[in-house]
Amino acid sequence: MTVEHAPRVVTCSDRTELGRAASAAAAERLRKAIATTGRARLMLAAAPSQTATLAALAVEPDLDWSRVECFHMDEYVDLKPEAPQSFRNWLRRNFLDKVPQATFHPLAPDDGPDTYAELIGDEPFDLVLFGLGVNGHLAFNDPPADFDDPAATKRVALDETSRRQQVDEGNFAQLADVPTHAITVTIPRLLNAHALIGSVPGSVKRQAVHDTLTQPIDPNYPGTALRTHPDVQLFLDTDSTP
Repeated sequence: MTVEHAPRVVTCSDRTELGRAASAAAAERLRKAIATTGRARLMLAAAPSQTATLAALAVEPDLDWSRVECFHMDEYVDLKPEAPQSFRNWLRRNFLDKVPQATFHPLAPDDGPDTYAELIGDEPFDLVLFGLGVNGHLAFNDPPADFDDPAATKRVALDETSRRQQVDEGNFAQLADVPTHAITVTIPRLLNAHALIGSVPGSVKRQAVHDTLTQPIDPNYPGTALRTHPDVQLFLDTDSTP
């Protein structure tokens, strides 16, 4: 029987305040992990929803980035390595170049999902920083998502809603430019973490937030999987709050 947990929801006035609040919570988790084990394992989402949080996190005081090991959730297949839309390149521009002491393990789709799964290993992440897609996806686990996937990573076909979101966010000029496939970390592997912190601003995410918090735990609402984890914080702004 699934034990359900209510995420702790924090509503902020705008994206900047959301970023500061989520960053403070994330930094506290990372400092605690470093103090306890000497290092921290951090899983990152790469999306505009994360920009304010990552900008604030990069300048958090008293955080030893040389002891932080970073991974990321997904990457397009069949996209040129230098493409600015590549999630690993986005993370470098928006975060990792600001904390060069951190160790970064980029997902290289040419290696295939099994290679990244081996790199991630079985050890829980100390912290996962996530967002929600317009369709409620976590990473690129579009609905219906597999809540019991035995794999840590897999190749997936992206549904049109996820691809359209990339155009609406300004990452691609038109739908035809958006790759049709990606490699993603699966939901069970994302939930294999000590804590998860979500940054979900914007009115286009309001329905996804509503579904995540109120729908039955169901693969058709991927975000509801978060309610199977005992330590999830969800940071919203007034636009994304249902």
